[in-house]
Amino acid sequence: MPETTPAASTVLPALPALSAQAERLIELGVHEIAGLPAAELRAFAAAAEAHAGGDGALLAVHPDRAPASALAPLLRHDGMPGFVVTDMPDVDLFAPLDTVAVPDAPLYLLTGLDRGDHMANWSPNEALPALTAEARTPLLLTEGIHWVMQQPAALERNRCFMTIGSRLRKAGGALDARTPAIWISNGTGRDGRERRNAPKVGWCWAGNRHTWLGFASATGRGAPAR
Repeated sequence: MPETTPAASTVLPALPALSAQAERLIELGVHEIAGLPAAELRAFAAAAEAHAGGDGALLAVHPDRAPASALAPLLRHDGMPGFVVTDMPDVDLFAPLDTVAVPDAPLYLLTGLDRGDHMANWSPNEALPALTAEARTPLLLTEGIHWVMQQPAALERNRCFMTIGSRLRKAGGALDARTPAIWISNGTGRDGRERRNAPKVGWCWAGNRHTWLGFASATGRGAPAR
């Protein structure tokens, strides 16, 4: 593992209540993207709150229902809308790793979210086995987008994060070397100056380290009993 001094993690504000998260998704039109009635999101959130309170949990829509390309423009930072980098036209083909179990349901919860600041300057290839050893599961790209939609403070300059639970498999079965991440554009290069400070969905090489990228993860995924 890289020999670095771990950065002190920022204490993030608590996630909104699940009922408020459901309303946020409805306000943004995510239920329409997913083909779900608004009432279904509200009922799911209510059931989750009644079952275990739902404190600290994130409400997520299954990536097959709400892909990253549709969610990214809904992100906001400094008043700027999110975007997907131009050299990632296949963003929606990034699917969960075989080791990442996603509930077979349109809606589910993530618990124990952590941005992974202490893993800044690790490569994805180094971070994945370490997360597994800690019984943590790396976030999918869509889950990371959901997190920032509900908790904008989760994305801050120089403390952004990768979502290495999503990977692209090539035709032969090997993993594509790109690993998705969410960070803040500097408005340089192909991003364009007009996108400075906008939330950016992009990628990094699986073997590269970046001092400003942690590795977002959770303790689990699931759905409350209905």
